Amino acid sequence: MAIELGKIGIWRTYSQVDPAFAAEAEKLGYGSIWLGASPGGDLAFVDDLLAATDSLVIATGIVNIWQDEPADIAQAYHRINGKYPDRFLLGVGAGHREATKEYKKPYAALVDYLDGLDAAGVPVAGRALAALGPKVVALSGERTAGAHPYLTTPEHTRSTREILGAGKLLAPEHKVVLGTDADEARAIGRNTVKFYLGLSNYVANLRKLGFTDEDVEGAGSDRLVDALALHGDAATIARGLSAHLEAGADQVIVQVLNEDPWPAYRALASELR
Repeated sequence: MAIELGKIGIWRTYSQVDPAFAAEAEKLGYGSIWLGASPGGDLAFVDDLLAATDSLVIATGIVNIWQDEPADIAQAYHRINGKYPDRFLLGVGAGHREATKEYKKPYAALVDYLDGLDAAGVPVAGRALAALGPKVVALSGERTAGAHPYLTTPEHTRSTREILGAGKLLAPEHKVVLGTDADEARAIGRNTVKFYLGLSNYVANLRKLGFTDEDVEGAGSDRLVDALALHGDAATIARGLSAHLEAGADQVIVQVLNEDPWPAYRALASELR
């Protein structure tokens, strides 16, 4: 891969990342920041983040294919990559059915979108695909640098690597809560996890991973929340994150759910360095 992501990255809503945040993340040793919540348009804020750093990679996690035309996103890609070569990764995906009125035939739509990026000159190595199921995982390996799974476990990482094979990017996201009060940390994790239990694509994937109907009902079982939002001290969380790397991930992307994320990011950077 031409783009060097490093072993650990950060996932954060794009509106919560500014140049100062990016500079601090780089100083701590994080290799990338993945910008969530469907960043789109001309992606002008990406230029500011890259200008504030020296080697940090900025990735979109993800641009929603229903939100922007591929030609428009390609124009933004070429602008950014022209100024900051090999420091921007265009993550794209189909989002989820419940959030998009136009959501239909997502696999075919992804193929069409990738065709549009091809036509606009966005290289395979400069883009990644949000992928959960085996069909889209395979597509990510065939048409992009690789896969960016979200809301998964090391078991999913292992099976995804088997589909992708060697040499393709695999960068799963994982949520964490730094805190040794299990009830308090689990409550913070559940507050985020429960949102995804209303979305059919995530629930279907969790069932494939062995979680039961009881696990995915309501706000989620303790077993489910503990698996999807690691909690404990930094050493405990680091072991859980490292399981993705041991299962075949190239980079694990950390989403801290604590109100102030920096104590967790600092402690984990030290543990995972």
